[in-house]
Amino acid sequence: MALDNKDVELVAQELKGQFETFKQANDKRIDAVTQEKAVLAEKVDGLNQTISELVQAKSDMEAELKSMKRPNGQGANVSEHKEAFMRFIKKGDEAGLAELERKAMQTGSDSDGGFAVPTELNTDILAALKDQVVMRQEATVITVGTEEWKKLVNLGGTSSGWVGEIDKRPETGTSKLTEIKPIFGEIYGNPQATQRMLDDAFFSVEQFITNELVQNFAESEEIAFTSGDGTNKPKGFLAYATDTKDDKTRDWGKLQTIAPAKSGIVTGDDLLKLIYTQRKVYRAGSKFMLNNQTLFQVRLLKDSNGNYLWQPGLQLGQPSSILGYAAAENEQMPDVGDEKSPIAFGDFKRSFYIFDRIGIRMLRDPYTNKPFVGFYTTKRVGSMLADSNAIKLLDVGKISLK
Repeated sequence: MALDNKDVELVAQELKGQFETFKQANDKRIDAVTQEKAVLAEKVDGLNQTISELVQAKSDMEAELKSMKRPNGQGANVSEHKEAFMRFIKKGDEAGLAELERKAMQTGSDSDGGFAVPTELNTDILAALKDQVVMRQEATVITVGTEEWKKLVNLGGTSSGWVGEIDKRPETGTSKLTEIKPIFGEIYGNPQATQRMLDDAFFSVEQFITNELVQNFAESEEIAFTSGDGTNKPKGFLAYATDTKDDKTRDWGKLQTIAPAKSGIVTGDDLLKLIYTQRKVYRAGSKFMLNNQTLFQVRLLKDSNGNYLWQPGLQLGQPSSILGYAAAENEQMPDVGDEKSPIAFGDFKRSFYIFDRIGIRMLRDPYTNKPFVGFYTTKRVGSMLADSNAIKLLDVGKISLK
């Protein structure tokens, strides 16, 4: 049965009901005497998990609806290239593939080895990665044909002013410009299938390759874009230097960290401080980013009027929110108590760029692991902090929630 908006609405209504039950149980837990707290805490934890599952189910259904509407057009050269590539995958037949690859405008030098994955399959892999890699959903993703991509950024110092029509133009301050560029790495996967599987008329080679590569790539990419150290891999936003200074006095390239009012404890006021430390120009597009365990704990927080800070999104396309701002659940964010900040708030579209170099390449290997045929696949991917003022970090260390 085809999925439609009514299915999402049913999940949203169940989510609403479970959240009301969760609030009632948690309120009782807060007010309960000691001997009752353990029982109620277990119930709250169970409801918290149910809410997470319903939020994920709603998100998955929305993603499926979106993918059903995704265009999938291709030209003659692209189609012919794909057919030849499938012959190469199934039988190892390379006849004419290099020339068709060139006509289909697939890039990548011979020194890279193997053959370029056809445009349609390349697009399917990247689309599936976006569905699974939170940082790809939140950051700006740019496709490039070369790794020589550069951007000039202003470190401050440019001055301006108002003048009359015939007034002399005073000399303004000199811009402090610097060049930044992405850090690239090569990620690889090596799906394995038997020749008998490849010969099976009912075996979907495209789906197998896409699913296997996405599983191979997704977690590695999420880790790299979140906290990667930049050595043979992209550099994650949490790997950049930090400082407590504000945007006017902090060195460009360092992220601002915010400490809670009381060491070891975070409250709704601390999250508000994190929000309003962000300048208005960035705040409108900002989101919270945290992992599931931290989100579990934030769901227990209330404001001074007893309202829960976390609220479920109950409409189609409406995300759950913390203090009115969407929350992106990234499982590679640190746990509460780790050395790095477990909660980020920022406009990730403006602050962080991800780069896909055109041309996923594949080598067919029927020899190394007989009777399996290996498909050694490589992809060049990079990242860059584009605006260090657009992300703020809550540096709480070990915390208990009140």
